[in-house]
Amino acid sequence: MPDTIAAAIRGAAERLAATSDTPRLDAEVLMAHALGVSRSKMLLSHMPDAVPDTFQVLVSRRMLREPVAYITGTQEFFGLPFRVNRHVLIPRGDSEVLVEAALAARPGARPASCRVLDCGTGSGALLLAVLANLPGAQGTGVDNSFGAVGVAQDNAERLGLAPRARFLLADWTSPDWFDYLGGPFDLILANPPYVEAGAPLDPDVRDYEPAGALFAGSEGLDDYRALVPQLPALLAPAGVALVEIGADQAEPVSEIAARSGLHTRLHRDLAGRPRVLEMRAN
Repeated sequence: MPDTIAAAIRGAAERLAATSDTPRLDAEVLMAHALGVSRSKMLLSHMPDAVPDTFQVLVSRRMLREPVAYITGTQEFFGLPFRVNRHVLIPRGDSEVLVEAALAARPGARPASCRVLDCGTGSGALLLAVLANLPGAQGTGVDNSFGAVGVAQDNAERLGLAPRARFLLADWTSPDWFDYLGGPFDLILANPPYVEAGAPLDPDVRDYEPAGALFAGSEGLDDYRALVPQLPALLAPAGVALVEIGADQAEPVSEIAARSGLHTRLHRDLAGRPRVLEMRAN
């Protein structure tokens, strides 16, 4: 085993190059986690130190394609730290477009004047990022996974947002699932499953992230067909829904929205790909 952290990181990056697009970064993040310090503090102060015993185990897990976020148990999203595990999808930077669109849609929201619903909340990242930037707004997150609801509640408590956020077990494919949510809502956020069944995915995603949060039938549209027609009944007058979509789904999801009495506006991510549909009542 290398005798310094600097040497161990170099060696780990070489080993990880076959299974990761970011081998050096992965090695540094895993080493910082093993040390229990931030990556920046490690790079500034710990590179000549001895290697912690747990580091090689962490690298071995990453070599099996386990995502770094699941190994460390944390993922940053919209500048906030979120706890994640295999009950929830790992929040992606591309989804920050949805948060930005939601904040732009309610720029003047005052305390207690904005009610937010997050459908398929997972880790709670979307809802909690919005609440953190709309002081006084109240939010409800729903998910059909008991494990996900627990992760989201824990994140709300860790971020000091629990007094303004509640998380409920609910399935939007079930009749009357929203009767006890207490709507209507000024903002609705949704990142439903939208991957086509059988679509090729990287092993990091396919083998580790929850299938129920990924796949939505042969076209990836099943959950849009179930959820979008219910949005008008959930939206307050002048309310807005922000719905994440796959790169090729803007047209079919817009058609579902139009048939439901909603008009849409497309938001693209930083790579220029279709990412979010903003929906309002006609």
